[in-house]
Amino acid sequence: MPLTRFWDDPDNPVAQTFWGRVEIENACAYFFFAKGSKYRPLLHQLKYKGKPEVGVELGLIFGQTLAKSHLYKGIDYTIPVPLHPKKFRIRGYNQAEAIAQGIAKGLGTGMVTNQLVRKEFTETQTRKSRVERVRNVADAFELKNGNELKGKHLLLVDDVITTGATLEACAAKLLTIDGCKVSIGTLAYANI
Repeated sequence: MPLTRFWDDPDNPVAQTFWGRVEIENACAYFFFAKGSKYRPLLHQLKYKGKPEVGVELGLIFGQTLAKSHLYKGIDYTIPVPLHPKKFRIRGYNQAEAIAQGIAKGLGTGMVTNQLVRKEFTETQTRKSRVERVRNVADAFELKNGNELKGKHLLLVDDVITTGATLEACAAKLLTIDGCKVSIGTLAYANI
């Protein structure tokens, strides 16, 4: 597997994606993702073929790796990027939640799924430019309460990072909570 090893480098390309956009603590991805890669089918099994266990297992391995990194010490909770309820009904599960579940186990932390919610059903981001992606998700998320997250260090989790627009929108919402810190972890980095 083409591992990024970004979890030990605070200035890695995933972290740089957010510089000047949203104030995060750290950001990394577990492996590189490219069209034609032999690891692409793993993500397709997870996201489109009804195999959330792929996300849990990869998340566990990634979480165990993050547990060894000084940059990811002190994470209190993993928080998956939420799916809109309509998309959840179609897919039957949230792939980011499966990954976050595995990471939480590997890190020895909790997972919170009821505080950050997706309030707007948005079009797929797959074929959109960076600007279109930002516009598409700008107001798609909201916080339900956030009190239990005050002063906590959260690891925001998704399957793939391309432009970072979705993760940026989620992180911005979470950072409105008093004393909250946000780091980001994704399984794959697709450098487009």
